Amino acid sequence: MRARSWPARCGTRIRRSSATRMPPARRGRGRNDGVWAGFRSESPPFPEFASRLRRFVAGWSGTTGSPRMSEVLVLTGGRMPGAVDLVDVTIIDGIVAAIEPARSGDPSHQDAQLIALDGRWVVPGLWDNHVHFSQWAAASRRLDVSAARSAAETVALVAAALRRATHSVSGAHSDAGSSHRSFAAASGTIGGAPGTTPRQTEPAGGGADARVAPLVGVGFRDGLWPDEPTAALLDAVTGPHPVVLISGDLHCCWLNSAALAQTGLAGHPTGLLREEEAFAVHRALDEVPAEVVDAWALDSAQAAAARGVVGIVDLEMAWNHEVWTRRLAAGHDLLRVEFGVYPHHLDRAITEGIRTGTPVSAPSDRAGSPVSAPSDRAGSPASRGGFGSSVTAPRAALAGGASVLVHVGPFKVITDGSLNTRTAYCFDEYPGLEGQPGSRGLLTTPPDELRALLTRAVAAGFVPAVHAIGDHANRLALDAFEELGCGGSLEHAQLVSESDFGRFAALGVTASVQPEHAMDDRDVAERYWSGRTGRSFALASLLEAGAVLAMGSDAPVAPLDPWVTMAAAIGRARDGREPWHPEQSIAASAALAASARGRTSSRVGDVADIAVTELDPLATPPDALRTMPVALTLLAGRPTHRTL
Repeated sequence: MRARSWPARCGTRIRRSSATRMPPARRGRGRNDGVWAGFRSESPPFPEFASRLRRFVAGWSGTTGSPRMSEVLVLTGGRMPGAVDLVDVTIIDGIVAAIEPARSGDPSHQDAQLIALDGRWVVPGLWDNHVHFSQWAAASRRLDVSAARSAAETVALVAAALRRATHSVSGAHSDAGSSHRSFAAASGTIGGAPGTTPRQTEPAGGGADARVAPLVGVGFRDGLWPDEPTAALLDAVTGPHPVVLISGDLHCCWLNSAALAQTGLAGHPTGLLREEEAFAVHRALDEVPAEVVDAWALDSAQAAAARGVVGIVDLEMAWNHEVWTRRLAAGHDLLRVEFGVYPHHLDRAITEGIRTGTPVSAPSDRAGSPVSAPSDRAGSPASRGGFGSSVTAPRAALAGGASVLVHVGPFKVITDGSLNTRTAYCFDEYPGLEGQPGSRGLLTTPPDELRALLTRAVAAGFVPAVHAIGDHANRLALDAFEELGCGGSLEHAQLVSESDFGRFAALGVTASVQPEHAMDDRDVAERYWSGRTGRSFALASLLEAGAVLAMGSDAPVAPLDPWVTMAAAIGRARDGREPWHPEQSIAASAALAASARGRTSSRVGDVADIAVTELDPLATPPDALRTMPVALTLLAGRPTHRTL
């Protein structure tokens, strides 16, 4: 298949400064400039890069020595965040080559493409540093029950959905209906290790059919409900049709008796599955045919690009190496991706020789030529001993291979539960659960096991990402990082003891946080973390203690939209309510940096991962920031979204 020029591929027309045609594009030129933790450095460009850039400008490849035409794009008349003066941004072969005062007339490069920005703002491309991408892609195809304020209201929504579907679940309310693989077979992992042989199950007493795809709903939050969610409540309106409802925090699933029977849990006392049992249900529901979920993922990638997103950290619980290799082969080239590896896949990762920073490519390009993706290329993250070093984006892009979009990311370990499910592991008991088992939450990975897992993963070249929400879980995770002497990230860090804020910076541990969760959970936190909410979702305290923030959504828990994330971090408010603990709000510049791999503006030498916005992100009120209009998104200079 012959490659089209990138203006045609994007479906846009771009004014040329001369009649000379631009050579065909190379798909996905941009190397992942947001290497895991490497974005923390702000060191200046270095001689090696400057030399290579001069060769690019001169029309040489800079690697083989063979001459070729460079691809030149000039964004004219734009502004940097917080600035007034207009500038022209010249991009050569996907790299920002110059940022100069705006001038009239054609640029000096005879073959340049021009895009007039007319005073819009040039922003570094945005990252969502924590997503579950396949689940996010499926979420819009499932029944949304997030508006329910009680178990009874939720059941009413389910009953209405079943009536509309006439007991034949449509794609508008489920994860693809008949295209879904056997839930009963896939969910045989419940109660056993992931990947074990599924157990045979008997139909439920109501005549449940193991071949029937379940109705799947998402988004319920029962932490403040006046009534208890039970299988019996669902049974009253669902009959033999299996129903699975996923909580808004993903740590709990509510099943009716038919679905429980399909999963081998007939007779479960409540129908509420928490933590590992719930995660097993997620894995079962993810067994959608690859071509279906990949089409959904492409739609979600396009939507993300329309919000200025250039990259994600995908922490789906699947064997993501296979998933993203397949998507690359199918032409998914709208986002950079760093994907996680979980404990149940660590042996496989080690056997296959992958580690944090390993580049991933499709087996071959669309013309059938092999695609090279060496993991130990000089200057690559792997050869530098992991992503904890201070490597700038330009160096990673040029030395690591500019065509690679997907890399192996962190080693993900979950150590506790969540706030809404009341399983986040805390020092204090949850009100109403005093004296009961699990009254302080659940420690799903004990300290000895955590240290053993991290020791093995770090030795294999992985950077750890440890899920910790409760203050006790955060303490134990920081203890493990300190004992091992390695950096990494704490995912969520929602409740942190005062004495632990300073340990993030001291240990080189990034706080990977999701500010919109505070807006979702502020009332639940006031009930269950009463007296401690001043140190919950404490972004300002983390920053003041020197911690590096990396912000994300945890989609589908919150929308994959960094502007929503930034608005929550800056304003600490939503839906017209008063700001919640406004002392923990952070500056717009800090929020932008935490969403753009440490950058607040583009610099010469950066890979041209850029978003162009209609408003200044450093001067826009939080409410307006949530709906920030994005006019253009570039991935290494290649448009992935454009309204201009």
